[in-house]
Amino acid sequence: MSRKAHPHQKRIRVVLADDHELVLEGLRSILQHEPDIEVVAAVTDGEQLLRVLQTHRPDMVVLDLRMPKIDGLACLRFIREHGLPTRVLVLTAFDDRESVRAAFELGADGFALKTDPPQLTVAAIREVYHDRIVFPRLAARWVIQRQEQASPLKERLSPREQEVLALVAEGLTNAQIAQRLMIGEETVKFHLRNIYQKLGVSTRTEAAAYYYRHLAKS
Repeated sequence: MSRKAHPHQKRIRVVLADDHELVLEGLRSILQHEPDIEVVAAVTDGEQLLRVLQTHRPDMVVLDLRMPKIDGLACLRFIREHGLPTRVLVLTAFDDRESVRAAFELGADGFALKTDPPQLTVAAIREVYHDRIVFPRLAARWVIQRQEQASPLKERLSPREQEVLALVAEGLTNAQIAQRLMIGEETVKFHLRNIYQKLGVSTRTEAAAYYYRHLAKS
């Protein structure tokens, strides 16, 4: 069921990028019934996407990692290196672990599974737009395999990451954490991505619970 939009609510401007026409049409069909989301373009290869990003300046791109001409990872790298104000939700079947890890390390704002119900993707778009990281548990398990499981938690988290995690456990938002630590919100998000990866968690609630179990009294 689509949500009702406030008359003056800003719509989330989204670009869809996937080389499968059925995926594009399916997503566009679902999103057109969401009053707070507007699909401004849909493309099937990376060259088209880079042009659209420059002309439309969307709030978000829903990005397939495997596309012709220029792949999704290269597009994500371009977005980050050029400082484009576009959040990136990676849409994937998660059958290529290395690509998922690479997208995570390049700063993808969230991940959604193609095999999940479409409404989960719609929810992920809203979550990412509102600056909340979307990181399914499956992806967390894959990424954490790169960490040394035997190392103590305190050795896996840097001092700054421990500070950020403690403030998350207090219930502070990204903006409040940034103000408390006198750093930028993007830096907070960077630390959160690393924390999620190292702890193998997918939500702030899980990260906070991990903190209270392992760090609060240490």
